[in-house]
Amino acid sequence: MLRFLDLSASIVMRRMLRLWVRADVFPDDPASLGIDPEKPVCYVLQDGRLANLLTLFDESRRAGLPLAESALTVGAVRAPRSVIFLTRRQRLTASARERYEHSPLLVRLVEQACAGGPVDVQLVPVTILWGRSPKHQDSILGALFAETWRVPGILGQILAVLVHGRNVLVRFNTPVSLTGVFSENAPMPDAPRALRKLSRVLRVHFRRQREMAIGPDLSHRNTQVDALLAAPTVRAAISAEAATRKQSPAAAEARARRFALEIASDYSYGAVRALELFLTWLWNRLYDGVEVHHIDRLASIAPGQSVIYTPCHRSHVDYLLLSFILYRNGLTPPHIAAGANLNLPLVGPLLRRGGAFFMRRTFKGEPLYAAVFHEYLHLIITRGFPIEYFIEGGRSRSGRLLAPKAGILGMTVRSFVREHQRPLIFVPVYIGYEKVVEGSTYLRELEGRPKQRESLWGVLRTARRLKREFGTVHVNFGEPLPLAAFLDGIRPGWTAEPAPPASETPPAEDWPRAATLAAAGELAQRINEAAVINPINLIALTLLATPKHAADEQALLRQIAHCQALLAEVPYSASSITCAQSPAEIVATAQRMGYVEQVAHPLGDLLRVVEQQAPQLAYFRNNVLHLIALPALMACLLSHNRRLGETHLREALAAIYSLMRSELYLRWSADELPAVVDAYVAVLLARGLLERTPTGDLVAPETNRAEFADLRRLGENIRPTLERHFLILALLERAGSGCLTRRGLEEDCHLLAQRLTLLYEFNTAEFSERSLFTAVLGHLLETGLLHEGEDGLLHFEPHMTTPLRWAELVLPADVRQAVRRMAGEGVVAPLAP
Repeated sequence: MLRFLDLSASIVMRRMLRLWVRADVFPDDPASLGIDPEKPVCYVLQDGRLANLLTLFDESRRAGLPLAESALTVGAVRAPRSVIFLTRRQRLTASARERYEHSPLLVRLVEQACAGGPVDVQLVPVTILWGRSPKHQDSILGALFAETWRVPGILGQILAVLVHGRNVLVRFNTPVSLTGVFSENAPMPDAPRALRKLSRVLRVHFRRQREMAIGPDLSHRNTQVDALLAAPTVRAAISAEAATRKQSPAAAEARARRFALEIASDYSYGAVRALELFLTWLWNRLYDGVEVHHIDRLASIAPGQSVIYTPCHRSHVDYLLLSFILYRNGLTPPHIAAGANLNLPLVGPLLRRGGAFFMRRTFKGEPLYAAVFHEYLHLIITRGFPIEYFIEGGRSRSGRLLAPKAGILGMTVRSFVREHQRPLIFVPVYIGYEKVVEGSTYLRELEGRPKQRESLWGVLRTARRLKREFGTVHVNFGEPLPLAAFLDGIRPGWTAEPAPPASETPPAEDWPRAATLAAAGELAQRINEAAVINPINLIALTLLATPKHAADEQALLRQIAHCQALLAEVPYSASSITCAQSPAEIVATAQRMGYVEQVAHPLGDLLRVVEQQAPQLAYFRNNVLHLIALPALMACLLSHNRRLGETHLREALAAIYSLMRSELYLRWSADELPAVVDAYVAVLLARGLLERTPTGDLVAPETNRAEFADLRRLGENIRPTLERHFLILALLERAGSGCLTRRGLEEDCHLLAQRLTLLYEFNTAEFSERSLFTAVLGHLLETGLLHEGEDGLLHFEPHMTTPLRWAELVLPADVRQAVRRMAGEGVVAPLAP
């Protein structure tokens, strides 16, 4: 662009800038620079921005320094301007070699000096910053277009001038003698060596100046793509790609570079600061507050350790919220693994500059893409950048924690096994909402409508919701998981073994995969341990358990108090947070949020769920169902049977708990269960929900007492989960071992659950969700209770269906009969041998 700038255009643009731009020039006294008036002066700018050049023309004149716009004559070298640009090409796909291609003028000056030219040149580096540091900007536009490490395009330069024209810093630096740089070498180095050394000196100078103003360069796109493509694994993949596609190595490398640019983040301090200002406004508009718990745990993580944040995934707000909280608490915002579906026009580049790196849903059929992505992840892990990703893979539509995926988590484990000098720590994070922005969308998807693709139009439509009431958000940091110690427990001595290649190791020997699955389960469990129970969770646990989602006001307040007592007196974990509000305040919050309405009645007011809000409340019940699952199971057993011997009760609890644990990621092992049961029994006895006979049996209150109704409602929370499990077992028992395929069983479970929902009103849209049955079956396969033969059929031992006999203790007779009848009618026909 500068090459074609004629004199008349230069004059017009300079006059326009002169009217708008106000610069602070340093030093105040130009004489302090020590410029020798007897020697030629050539100014050095870091990059070829037109605005910088024209500003230099004016400010060198105002400061009384040699004019930058004047012609330069040094021996045989002639140039129309006394200016050199250190960095040349700025297009995104330019390699480092192209970006730092030497200025032709600088090349001629160095060659002349090396040839013994009679005249020395004073090189004066000039630093020009528009907006200076993004950290000190108080407006979104100001921060977004403040000076960063990333060289803006033409539009960005124009906006930077418009936004920061009154806040420009121009610093003239002490001149560098062209021949003085090489005086330490004797004899004078050859021209290429001299040129490299001088360029390196100037680049270091500009880097230090910029670091002082805006902080270190964290941009992977500008500084790491070349290192990524030079990695041995990527070079091998490029060679394989060239051979497979019968193309030149250069073409395969260009394709790998495109993949790298598609993936890599483009971290920008200005974008992060702009996002912080925008999100501060957004949170104040959307939420009553953002409560942060246990962030002090991050202080115990020693410097020099890699940190991977693994939050639950409930909303697109999750990653924005977590980055905002970390930034506000003086911690480095993480680089976030985002789905390629979010790489939308306008939105994608902004997320990328905020630290997002993008990954495709599948790498199948693209070995080169897989190699580039694996190496990129390894690069940012080993260099110590914090990372955030969701082990669930996608957002939960039901409110439950989804079964973890082994994809990016497995890549992380393999990266650490490959290179583990820097310790790596996972930090599980629980994020709890009182209303999610995508709530209505989730319900439509649970009802069977197709998932909507993300689009720019969809993002713009979301803006209509900014005036709605979304309550308070809770972010709780769980117990960190050091990966090295975890692997030591699984594979002692693993550090002394060579890292097994992911694609060539036989599955039976692929211990990193087994370690990944174990780590996934442990992280899911720790996320659930960090659950925060809020007023909407408690309303969902209590009011949805009533037959018509309505209750006497006093009965509802009493039921909320029962739940609070169970959660407070038998804490689920040291990381979980209970709700400190009174039952009356909890009801008031639910009414204000539009979930509950009061119905006046002469015999006493009633509270009921607002029409169409029951499925939304089911979402928030599922967020914390694991916290109340065990006492709810006890309540379900005793409210349906009135009296159970302690031995009988413990047998039933142990059998059914083994089924629930996989779906809800419950924290207690079989050995810990008896002590936890005793603690819950003590609370239920103290609150009058259970009684103990002289013989030690546990008895429910009389059916005409309010305490019996309270006990029954507590047990209703877990009944849909039990029905799903018993439906699976009934289908397996009816068909027999070796007669069903996994896909066929999932389909039958899904269809029969839909039918059961039509026959019995559950008001839980997720009851028949296919992914819930998939998760339970996946755990049964992982634990060996089921195994899949080479023919694709499921095999199991007869004792696997033993828990089915406990169904009569927790399910009403009509539901039990319906489950068995539908299992008999709808079972997949055995495949022919």
